[in-house]
Amino acid sequence: MALRPVMVNIKALDPSAVGRFWAEALGWSAYSPGVTTYVGPAGGLVWPDPVVVGIDVVPVPEPKTTTKNRVHLDLATTSAAHQTELVARLQALGATPAHVGQGDVPWTVLADPEGNEFCVLEPRAIYRGTGPIAAVVVDCADPRAMARFWGEAMDWTLHEVADDHAVFRSAKGVGPYLEFLRTPDVKTVPDRVHLDLLPYPGDDKAVEVARLRALGATDLDLGQGDVSWTCLADPEGHEFCVLEPS
Repeated sequence: MALRPVMVNIKALDPSAVGRFWAEALGWSAYSPGVTTYVGPAGGLVWPDPVVVGIDVVPVPEPKTTTKNRVHLDLATTSAAHQTELVARLQALGATPAHVGQGDVPWTVLADPEGNEFCVLEPRAIYRGTGPIAAVVVDCADPRAMARFWGEAMDWTLHEVADDHAVFRSAKGVGPYLEFLRTPDVKTVPDRVHLDLLPYPGDDKAVEVARLRALGATDLDLGQGDVSWTCLADPEGHEFCVLEPS
């Protein structure tokens, strides 16, 4: 038994607008069958996608605070020219420069139209072939502890673990990486970006949720009410949801 990350969940005041931004940013398409906007590769919504980790943008009534998100996306580029072009195109779409204490670095930090931070990376060999999203990055205090929890929670492969970072990727070697980076800041507000995990067909969601609790996850009440998914937090308080398998 194990779970797989299938979506990056982004909360937004205007999910349609934020979904359109991310679709244009990634070269994907936005699908809005209801109040949630799904963003994935063009050609029709595939659920779950066998390669990519998609984006679902969900409506909330509260705007983002000035606190930096503890989960963000890193976007891949193939050359210095591509990085420059992508940053310019994203700003034309409504992205704005963001300052999170990064100093003089080779990547560019931006925020989407509702203030969610993300990075446009300089070209790196490790991210060739990931698709437009190089990595989902999670700030944490203890990457080794996160590696232990998430390594048991998911079926992804642990590629690296050290005192300052831990790196996972799908066991099939496709799609983005999931990275835990040690940072000095602490969690103070609910995050507006989190992972959605999905059991495999035939697996029991309730059994998976019980297994996660035994690993150290805790129940989370975000006012979600009676829904088909289960909201949990990992041992450092990062929110995530376990979806009902289709």
